[in-house]
Amino acid sequence: YHPAPLSENSPTDMFVVEVRALYKLPVNYSITSGDEKGYFIIHSSNGIVRTSKKLELEDFPVNFKVRATDSSNAAIFNEVEVKVEVIDENNFPPVFPSSLLEERLLEHSPATQIVQLKAQDNDTGRNGFLTYGILNGHRLKFRINETTGVLYSTAPFDYEEEPREYQVVVYAEDDGIPEKKRGYCTVVIQITD
Repeated sequence: YHPAPLSENSPTDMFVVEVRALYKLPVNYSITSGDEKGYFIIHSSNGIVRTSKKLELEDFPVNFKVRATDSSNAAIFNEVEVKVEVIDENNFPPVFPSSLLEERLLEHSPATQIVQLKAQDNDTGRNGFLTYGILNGHRLKFRINETTGVLYSTAPFDYEEEPREYQVVVYAEDDGIPEKKRGYCTVVIQITD
């Protein structure tokens, strides 16, 4: 048996799988080995396995044996293996160390690196894998490296002819399951004479 993976946030007493033995007489079901930490309980007469406590992601997958025993003769039994996997949930959004940064950029500078942005995500694996992007409408003047979080200007600015300040809203997005989460940072860029 290989039931659908459970969420690490599964509640206690949640249905996991129903184990069924084909036998002409009633049988008693029991978990015989493999569940040393006691995550699961089985109903002795119907073979339904449920969670018995909070699941700790680092202990999974768990492979345990279920035994079906003839209810009148303990010498007659059979066993089957059940493999249960647990999914790491996306618990945390990415967070920037500061939600507001101020940077200066000299006018007439060629396309150049402005600032390295770095968000933190306390999830692991895919749920903690971050990509960066620009949220607002300054995409023609600025770009961000999706992987490194480095913000660049794309062309020189003119202090006399153009705005002297830009607010660029940058996001970090994780690759989370079941949904992606985002964190935001505003970079105020002042063009200097």
